Amino acid sequence: MLTFNADSLRLTVRQYILANHLFTDDPSALNDDESFQESRIVDSMGMIQIIQFLESSYDIKIHDHEMVPEELDSVNRIVRLVARKQRAA
Repeated sequence: MLTFNADSLRLTVRQYILANHLFTDDPSALNDDESFQESRIVDSMGMIQIIQFLESSYDIKIHDHEMVPEELDSVNRIVRLVARKQRAA
């Protein structure tokens, strides 16, 4: 069983968002609490890509009721969701 590491998860999610949605590797371009919707970093298609990335990278299933801003609208929210799902597994 994999050991959960929140710092590693946060770094991986940040790098994915920076590279695939902000097209930079500058960590200062993204705050971990920054809303993807409010800042227009991620559109609806981008959110589907993030969900697919999370599901394949962390061997989790994100259910329809979890596809809401309260769960996926920032790096920190994503980290909490994935951490909760990995602890439940």
